[in-house]
Amino acid sequence: MALASLWRRFSKQGLDILFPAKCVGCGREGSFLCPACRGALPRLLPPYCQRCGVPLVSPDASVCPRCRHSTFALDGLRSPFIMDGVIREAIHRLKYNNLKAMAPELSQLLGDYLRTSPLPAQTIVPVPLHPKRERERGYNQAALLARGLGRELGRPVVEDCLRRVKDSPPQARAGSAAERQRRVAGAFVSTGTQLQGIQVLLIDDVSTTGATMYACAQALKQGGAASVWGLALAREP
Repeated sequence: MALASLWRRFSKQGLDILFPAKCVGCGREGSFLCPACRGALPRLLPPYCQRCGVPLVSPDASVCPRCRHSTFALDGLRSPFIMDGVIREAIHRLKYNNLKAMAPELSQLLGDYLRTSPLPAQTIVPVPLHPKRERERGYNQAALLARGLGRELGRPVVEDCLRRVKDSPPQARAGSAAERQRRVAGAFVSTGTQLQGIQVLLIDDVSTTGATMYACAQALKQGGAASVWGLALAREP
């Protein structure tokens, strides 16, 4: 084993001893999500819209009213969890508290979901941040999740094929679905042709109305992607 690899391994072991991982739900040491809290995560179960993944009131419906009367470049959108409770805390720790070490466990949750509910995915692409916002945060949480998922599934991750050119305010501050869609219109551009004819799986941490992923998918399709499915770790209720 190379000296650099040995150093990283022993450094990590040392940090684990000094600062052991604690479950964000109950505080138990050992991992950021203990088995009990992981098993109790609020899952998004059917019935949900087969296009956008939003929960449906009627079990007889297959698509929501919005998708029934609209067309989007995104072929479909799925989320394993509802943005609530422990999964909300975990995502917030990753996104706002610099807990990047949590990303592998959250990526594993995405991998577990895809093993039981497969989506077309030759290549994985994270939703990009605007360069200014990424500099402020120091990292892109969607990219961390995508890299971990790529390792989980053995799929390539491409991060230089999509660029955010419009620094719109965070979607969490927007109101209606129409307002969210207006804010991200033209916010993304496809760069290069490396995804020509490729089935793309677009990754983000949270989806509210899907507006950001719809805008990304439009840019990726303009760049030649054969299909674009979205996968967000959690969906706002």
